[in-house]
Amino acid sequence: MLKGLFQKQKELLNHFYTQLNYKECERIFYSLLESKGVLFFTGVGKSGFVAQKIAATLMSTGTKAFFLPPTDALHGDLGMVEKEDKIFILSKSGQTEELLQLLPPLRNKGVHTIALTSNNKSKLAASADDHVLLPCEQELCPFDLAPTTSTEVQLLFGDVLAMALMEAKGISLEEYASNHPGGSLGRKMTIKVKDLMLSEEKTPFCFPEDQLGDVLFEFSSKRCGCLIVIDHYKRLQGIFTDGDLRRALESKGEQVLQHKVGNLMTTSPKAIGLNFLACDAMKQMESDQKHPVMVLPVVENNQVRGVIKMHDLIQAGL
Repeated sequence: MLKGLFQKQKELLNHFYTQLNYKECERIFYSLLESKGVLFFTGVGKSGFVAQKIAATLMSTGTKAFFLPPTDALHGDLGMVEKEDKIFILSKSGQTEELLQLLPPLRNKGVHTIALTSNNKSKLAASADDHVLLPCEQELCPFDLAPTTSTEVQLLFGDVLAMALMEAKGISLEEYASNHPGGSLGRKMTIKVKDLMLSEEKTPFCFPEDQLGDVLFEFSSKRCGCLIVIDHYKRLQGIFTDGDLRRALESKGEQVLQHKVGNLMTTSPKAIGLNFLACDAMKQMESDQKHPVMVLPVVENNQVRGVIKMHDLIQAGL
């Protein structure tokens, strides 16, 4: 049953994509890009919820936008809307009375109105300054009543518009992160490698010429599951891990303790810089699903400054 409904919704959305007037959408987009005012979104019922979500997405991606409840607008909140602003009015039918009542006062204030409807012949389409038809062949609802496909196409339009404005304005990752300081998203975009790494004092170091037996205490006591192999200038030479130890024992037996670490280590290991995002470190570690990395050396100015562990990244909620 579900598979059939998903397939039906796919077909209904394909109708939206094939019938949408992309030139009209582009014209609206460029007018917004040149606008110096605020974008307002309003709607009633399910369209109102979509309007709130679109406004929130725009705000979080660098465009000033607010949701304007139509009833509140009619009872005083229109005072926040100014002449240079634009207001999107969402309604599948384009016949919603509360929204139509907004048009005269908005026109008197000189505010530019943009109707988003699925009805080209509606009063809202005819009365607004601009109209974008969001094609909706029918609702997914078996009675063609419950807002389903119509709200999806509204949301699709709003999300694409938000991303287009974000890209056109050149919003950087740092700017985006500054708007999301809390929660998992905030952590991913603000926590850096230097915030979670183990310092040099807690990092297990050795030199290539060291015999494995002489550095086993360093290997086990610092509980990183590895030895970071450096030269006498602290330049990274390689890494010796639990996996390397297991493979060396299998091939060389007890005699492995007399071997130099430089002959047992993994050369050219992955590494990361101090000021990279911690989530970038996690991406590096997980880049090869068959051979995930549990520890990354942290290198800055060609010197090893410490290590960052997968365990600590997970503990930080990344």
